[in-house]
Amino acid sequence: MNPIKKLASQTAVYGVSSILGRFLNYLLVPLYTRFFLPEEYGVVSEFYAYTGFFFVLLTFGMETGFFRFTKDERFTKVYSSILQFLFIANILFVGLVFVFSDTFAKLLHYEGFEHYFIWFAIILACDSIGSLPFAKLRQEERAKRFAFVKLTEIGVNIGLNIFFMYLLKTAQRHPVAYFDPSIGVGYVFVANLISSVVKLLLLSDKLVPVVEGFEYHFFKVVVRYSAPIIIIGFAGIVNEMLDRMLLKYLLPGTIHQNLQELGIYSACYKISIVMSLFIQAFRFAAEPFFFAQSKSENARQLYADVMNWFTLFCAGIFITVEVFLDLFGLFVGPAFRAGLSVVPILLLANMFLGMYVNLSIWYKLTDKTFLGALVSIAGAIVTIILVYWWIPLFGYVGAAWATLLCYAFMAIASFLLGKKYYPVPYSLSQLAYYLGLCCLVWVATLVIPFGNGGVALIGKMLLLLSSLVLLILPERDKLLQLTKKIK
Repeated sequence: MNPIKKLASQTAVYGVSSILGRFLNYLLVPLYTRFFLPEEYGVVSEFYAYTGFFFVLLTFGMETGFFRFTKDERFTKVYSSILQFLFIANILFVGLVFVFSDTFAKLLHYEGFEHYFIWFAIILACDSIGSLPFAKLRQEERAKRFAFVKLTEIGVNIGLNIFFMYLLKTAQRHPVAYFDPSIGVGYVFVANLISSVVKLLLLSDKLVPVVEGFEYHFFKVVVRYSAPIIIIGFAGIVNEMLDRMLLKYLLPGTIHQNLQELGIYSACYKISIVMSLFIQAFRFAAEPFFFAQSKSENARQLYADVMNWFTLFCAGIFITVEVFLDLFGLFVGPAFRAGLSVVPILLLANMFLGMYVNLSIWYKLTDKTFLGALVSIAGAIVTIILVYWWIPLFGYVGAAWATLLCYAFMAIASFLLGKKYYPVPYSLSQLAYYLGLCCLVWVATLVIPFGNGGVALIGKMLLLLSSLVLLILPERDKLLQLTKKIK
């Protein structure tokens, strides 16, 4: 099978699970933003910001280490060794949180809600342990099984969310047995906990090797390889989540007011998920694909082609969302739409993040993960400086710009290092064209007085169609050739 066709096929399957799954979860945003107040949704957002940080810690970069060494003939128990380690580490983590839940609650101003931290510890443990079976499915190219488990988990989560929201609304009028309305947004976490347990049950056959042998000499090798990946992951979470972690503390208002701002920002951040959905689907397919193609004669040109097509699709997503931003804004409640101005900034930020994913292949293929870690650390430093500087001055708009500049910096830095250690013939002119067209459309939506009604709709449709034509026009010949190959 043609390599690009194979990658496109795998991305499509992963995309069904990721995009459909995330889209279904995305439909919870209208529910949350109409059912909860901004400050209540801010609580949910803050907890999930911390979740990302601890997930990186509890997976220990072992997922990438698994892909790197799974076919290494020197080791025979790669999977079981990593799985045993993840089990032990995550059980210890749950025990630690259980003992110190009171301390965490006081530190983060959640006195009386200590159970939130215990629930989240169990969620994190289930997700961290489950990450390796999912990696195994990706390595085996069992994308359909991957999609089934993911969609089932998401379906259970959504169903329970709707069920609990119904009970919560009912309990406001009539008492409901075995249901405590004072838990409130906590039922969002309960739904997540149950769905995470269901996921592990569906992956139970992949958890059996936990009782098999442990290769200590292999483990030392994978730890050395994966340690920089942990640093990269930490830095990535700082870049992605630090703004939502600190908004409550850096804004000049009260805790209550700042949680409102956090809720608005987080809800509008969800709209940019349209871009991150595609990036996530691509990442699931790309990592094993890049490793598999590394020995082929035309690997470097292939990576350049993948980068080009990836950026083109991202540009198409940006243009579509930006032109019809008011329509996408309907997904959040009226109280949250004040933050829609950050959406194009975050879309562009995610686009640079996706480009960085492509550009970072050099340190994974050359085993220079330490240098890759330095890029991520530098990006995290940029994020920290800008977040602490701009949030007090510009609020959540400053947080969005900090995210954009961080990812742009990381993409440029990775490109420059890649030129030295693993040169790939990327077409900079084409990439600049895609980015420039996105910025042009962004400016157009700000300066053109579309108004309202049918005339506005026609004007936006004309802008969208003309922009998409300009986007694909330079690639029409390649697109026709690719279509013929796929057929």
